[in-house]
Amino acid sequence: MTRTDQESRRERAVSRVVGAAFGVSAVGAAGFATVYATGGQTQLEGVSLAVAFAGLAAGLGVWARQLLPVGGYVEEHEPFDSPATERHLTDEALLGPESPARRGGLVAMLALALAALGGAALFPLRSLLPFDREHPVRALRTTPWAAGIRLVRADGTPVRPAEVVAGTLLTVFPEGHEDRGDVPAFAVRLDPARFAVPPPGGQVDGVVVYSLLCTHAGCPVALYIQETARMLCPCHQSNFDLLAAARPIAGPAARPLPGLPIAVDAEGFLVATGDFTAPPGAGFWSLK
Repeated sequence: MTRTDQESRRERAVSRVVGAAFGVSAVGAAGFATVYATGGQTQLEGVSLAVAFAGLAAGLGVWARQLLPVGGYVEEHEPFDSPATERHLTDEALLGPESPARRGGLVAMLALALAALGGAALFPLRSLLPFDREHPVRALRTTPWAAGIRLVRADGTPVRPAEVVAGTLLTVFPEGHEDRGDVPAFAVRLDPARFAVPPPGGQVDGVVVYSLLCTHAGCPVALYIQETARMLCPCHQSNFDLLAAARPIAGPAARPLPGLPIAVDAEGFLVATGDFTAPPGAGFWSLK
């Protein structure tokens, strides 16, 4: 039966809607990939994925409801393998040669939407590869501390060795990264003659620097016992001996506090010469 002009116009309009929906899906997927690759922003990534999947769902839904035949059909159980003639008739019934809804164009738009979504999915998967700089294990093992980074106070002012007064504790951060949660450290002045074990990060005129984060649960070990040169974590009472390379001597902590290697730059300020000697904070994820 020949299709009427009204049916043809309707199918053309529906085809354009389906194609546009798949196009929107591809744009949403491309948006997600762009936001992720440029640093990521949770809200924008969520909106982009919502647009991508909504476009795909809308396109498939309209295609199924408006372009495929509807009604009750009963197919005989046998034969299982339909003859070539029946397959040909089925193809014509779904989107035959007379239909203005060109199957090739819609399939191409569907393939574009699916390919865009698949490509977008590769960006977060890439982060799990060992060589990626944002790999989760690498992120746990490294911090912004590096050679040449100055030790600064919370207000960003640099620290000279003479400003670390005996009997006091000075909290320090890597310059430019004061807001990172894994970077806080403390500087304290000790008598080098009392060291039973050399500090892992070395010392400058008796000044040593260690991570401020307890290796048990990541609490700040902010209580300094001057007489014994020990640090106490107030959360679970882990006790670290600064004269023995910050080895834990009491409490649940099992690892020493990581040391920070230090030196003095040309202007007389304390600088790091590398990252912490071990990953800072809680060690529940470590294989050691």
